[in-house]
Amino acid sequence: MEQAIPGSAISAENRQDTYTLEAWQQAGKWFSYDGHAIFSRMAGTGAPLVLLHGFPTASWDWHRIWPMLASQNQLLSLDMLGFGFSDKPRDYAYSIEDQADLVQGWLEGLGLASVHLFAHDYGSTVVQELLARDQEGLLSFRIDSVCLLNGGLFPEMHSPLFIQKILKSPLGGLISRGLTRRTFERNFRRLMGERNPPTQQDMEDFWHLLTYNNGRGILHQLIQFMEERRCHRNRWVDALRNASQPMRLITGTADPVSGSAMARRYRELIPAPDVVSLRNVGHYPHFESPWDVFTAYRDFRASFSG
Repeated sequence: MEQAIPGSAISAENRQDTYTLEAWQQAGKWFSYDGHAIFSRMAGTGAPLVLLHGFPTASWDWHRIWPMLASQNQLLSLDMLGFGFSDKPRDYAYSIEDQADLVQGWLEGLGLASVHLFAHDYGSTVVQELLARDQEGLLSFRIDSVCLLNGGLFPEMHSPLFIQKILKSPLGGLISRGLTRRTFERNFRRLMGERNPPTQQDMEDFWHLLTYNNGRGILHQLIQFMEERRCHRNRWVDALRNASQPMRLITGTADPVSGSAMARRYRELIPAPDVVSLRNVGHYPHFESPWDVFTAYRDFRASFSG
């Protein structure tokens, strides 16, 4: 199944965010994981829908689509360890498996019988690990569906930016600690489509989330997920190929890191692939074109909900 949607412009009225970053933080709650404080957000009613963010940002990425999704779902989101408003310990072995442990433990602690998963970038890799565990019978809850946004699902097709490559290198610690706002902003803007670029306030908010609790100093540790994707490639790709749940990929085709090439690989490897392509949209579709992403997700859920 293939759909293509031209990226729609966001009007000045629609660009007025429903949530400021401060309001987003104030509406959240923290819980403890491995002795560390984890920020979470919940809202809405309906079937539980878990939203997982990407690197190097946080759950706030979802704020433009949040009100639309909350009208039909019980939303659950969190800032994974090392991200956003959650703790960012320096001496910690960050890994996708550990983040999956965090998400799994959180959902099991909430006593949920089933969830729908909606993930972006880094969060998509966490979902791949959760799918693998589901197929091994290791989850106490059922995964009812999976929707993915631009992410490195297939490491052979991932095209990291130069800044990502050097953060992953032996020089990563120095680069991470010395990262300036100007360098971050220049590279972050490269990820976005030309039609709906982030405002200066958007960039200030993303920078605040990155540097909160000295998060800049651990970027070189977090970004080792790129090597994890390579090492666990067969496990995580097989998890997608063997998934029995309804699954859709929504991709911004203007993403230079994991856009069109990743979607082509998805069509090659995934049985009966369901792909929605958003033209002129970059790496953050839910932030750049929230209405397009919402309608694609709503239609996806309607396709199997009856």
